[in-house]
Amino acid sequence: MDKQNYKEENTNNTDNKKYDWAAKDRILIIAMAVFGTFCCCTLFFFLIYRYNGFADFWRQLFGILQPITIGVVLAYLLNPIMKFIEQYVLRFLETRMKNAQKAGKTARAVAIFGSLLFFVGIIVLLIAAVVPSMAASIQKMAVTLPEEINNLVAWVEDFTKGDSDLAELVGEIFEKLTAGVQTFFEKDLLPKIQQYIYSITSGVVYGVKFVLNIFVGVIVSVYVLASKETFAGQAKKIIYALFKPVRANVIVETVRKSNEIFGGFISGKILDSAIIGVLAYIVLIIMKMPDPILVAVIIGVTNVIPFFGPFIGAIPSFIIIVLQNPIQGLYFLIFVLVLQQVDGNIIGPKILGESTGLSSFWVVFAIMIFGGLWGFPGMLLGVPLMAVIYYIVQKSVSYFLRKRGLTDRTEDYVYLVNIDRNTNMLYYGEKPVQKETAKEETDPGTDNKN
Repeated sequence: MDKQNYKEENTNNTDNKKYDWAAKDRILIIAMAVFGTFCCCTLFFFLIYRYNGFADFWRQLFGILQPITIGVVLAYLLNPIMKFIEQYVLRFLETRMKNAQKAGKTARAVAIFGSLLFFVGIIVLLIAAVVPSMAASIQKMAVTLPEEINNLVAWVEDFTKGDSDLAELVGEIFEKLTAGVQTFFEKDLLPKIQQYIYSITSGVVYGVKFVLNIFVGVIVSVYVLASKETFAGQAKKIIYALFKPVRANVIVETVRKSNEIFGGFISGKILDSAIIGVLAYIVLIIMKMPDPILVAVIIGVTNVIPFFGPFIGAIPSFIIIVLQNPIQGLYFLIFVLVLQQVDGNIIGPKILGESTGLSSFWVVFAIMIFGGLWGFPGMLLGVPLMAVIYYIVQKSVSYFLRKRGLTDRTEDYVYLVNIDRNTNMLYYGEKPVQKETAKEETDPGTDNKN
């Protein structure tokens, strides 16, 4: 009996110790959670209270990492060209080299060099073809601008002859414009000429630094292109080390889809803008418009911006043309409208296809939001970024709907009144209609009500 009592006492003591340790663990976890919450709140308050310093820190960090950023972006843009060259070079070398690994490395090196040569060649051709004509056009405009303004005023006066109210209104507009320009020169430009000179000097220094960063970025892009598979493997290894396979698979799939959206949109938009620029130049030459190269470059560059691009480029182009020939300015506006319709309904869909999957509303929404936040880069990258967000939200909503045994088709919810919580039947008005539902993923031993 004594031995039995001793065993029971030891068992009770062991259970008490286990209970004490469990209680201590719970207290420790609660304390750590409270401490972590307090630290997060303090950090959040610090970021808000010291926002300017935090923003300056990130701005300085991005300035330091500018060569890396340029290199990664350049490698991302050159990757399709490199892959295209590599596959043909590899086919050629595989039949002539016994070592497959050596043939692959040689093909990669040739493809990297070829893609960089292609990129540099395009830049040089653009500079050689466009810059002299643009410089001549700008110089001509600077010399003949006063005469062109006078001719425009004379044309307006001749056009409004017989309508005194319209002529008076136009005269007041030109007077205000002239007074505004004069005020700008007298009160803004001349007093601040020293500040502008300092800004120009700083701009030159920044320009030289940017050129050096581009040179370093080209070198970085070579390393990124040469080892892109290694970097991708390392990134996936980190993801699968931090997350369980179920969540890691979702992350990898989301990144893959994001790359598909961004790559398809950016490369397609660049090709689309190049075609629009060349087409605009040909038509402007046929219509004998003034400064066709300058106007075509403006139209092609601004066309990179979705939806609003053609209209943004039409404003300075219209001013350039209407100052030299008002009638041709009106013809140019008609041409821009026709070109925008051709691009939006024929050329754009053929090249871009369904790379984003966004409706017109979400395209405008993305441009307005991200353009307001980040300026021109936001207007350019806002659409693919919005497409990625839309994809993530769509997949998440579909997952939770299927988990509840409900259909994920949007058409089935347009005229929906309610859903029976017991049978999952969809009610459209008076009579319930049983729609096809997704199969519910259930654990073993769980009853499926569908």
